[in-house]
Amino acid sequence: MQLNHARLLNSLKQLAQFGKVGTGVNRLSFTSEDRAARQWLLEHMRAAGLDAEIDGIGNVYGRARGVDKAVLIGSHTDSVPKGGWLDGTLGVLYGLEIARARNESKALPDLGVDVISFADEEGSYRALAGSLSFCGELSDTDIESARNTHGISLTHALAEAGYAGRPRARVDPGRHLAYFEGHIEQGPRLEVEAQKIGIVTTIVGIRRSRITCTGQADHAGTTPMHLRKDAGATAIKISANVLERFAQAGSALSVWNLGHIVFEPGAGNVVPSSAQVLVEFRDPQQEVLERLESEINAAVAEFHGQQGVTSEVAHLLSIAPADMDASLVKTIETATQQRAVPALRMPSGAGHDAMVLSRYIPSAMMFIPSIGGRSHDVAEDTRQEDICLGVDILADAVELVAQQ
Repeated sequence: MQLNHARLLNSLKQLAQFGKVGTGVNRLSFTSEDRAARQWLLEHMRAAGLDAEIDGIGNVYGRARGVDKAVLIGSHTDSVPKGGWLDGTLGVLYGLEIARARNESKALPDLGVDVISFADEEGSYRALAGSLSFCGELSDTDIESARNTHGISLTHALAEAGYAGRPRARVDPGRHLAYFEGHIEQGPRLEVEAQKIGIVTTIVGIRRSRITCTGQADHAGTTPMHLRKDAGATAIKISANVLERFAQAGSALSVWNLGHIVFEPGAGNVVPSSAQVLVEFRDPQQEVLERLESEINAAVAEFHGQQGVTSEVAHLLSIAPADMDASLVKTIETATQQRAVPALRMPSGAGHDAMVLSRYIPSAMMFIPSIGGRSHDVAEDTRQEDICLGVDILADAVELVAQQ
């Protein structure tokens, strides 16, 4: 296949105009900017010779014509608020450029290249909604219950976009021999370790829990310290204890975050009557996630009832780790070796659509470096030569699948 690097870079820049904010994009799912980007992509898929449609969840799916077997390549084009211009988009346009090259050069006559942009990967309404729908894991009830931070339902958003009522595309294990997802790393390892390609072995599991402490509001100037039922102080103590426990119980690959803390009523002269702490933690191993969750339970139990404050924990989110297909991991590795490109096997610390697809068809992910490790911010960027090398490696991997 004869790839056109200039065309790829130009397509990336064109798509970055939709929702452009400084050097990044603000393209939340089903906003006007997101819908315009999907329409642009639909037209370019069709121009590339794909049979393309936007389905009933907002997935943009293009199928290669005249073949029974295909490699599926994709990712997502929605963004976080004021996010980066490459996050997700890179993988979709890698697929588009490889599909273009296949059709133009008449390469891989017996193997098609299908391309997909999954809807709402970032979770404005429901994280991974598009890939879950594609794999038959998103029910009508799930869609009806999903809402964004403004309380708008996913059902309403789909209707407003004109997608509601359309058939929803489905993965076809009989057709799809493999799923490839190219992505920026979103972290610093490749850059720090002077590697050009990251070959993802596992996508981490994610857990999220909310700790709630309930005490009693009193005047902070007149209530003696030993008589207070201070929910805020207890929440801080539990949080510190959780951090200590995680440091002991986690693995070398574990990460955790206290992402949101709220005190009520939230006044400087009122003892907090309630406090909530949102804790998220990730690891590639299910048993480590279970261990960390048990440490949260133990920390909350240890402080429950002390100084008249009750403490409880609710476990809000549990996404299992996903191993990438060992054969496809080796295929990408072979592609890097053929070009003498430095590569690193590594886990992904972020969630991706590939973790859903991996449950149904052989799936693999490939990273290219992020400058400074930046992502989910307008400062996100990657060198052009790394973008071009990445599409070359992915195209080589597709050809290796065809040979096999």
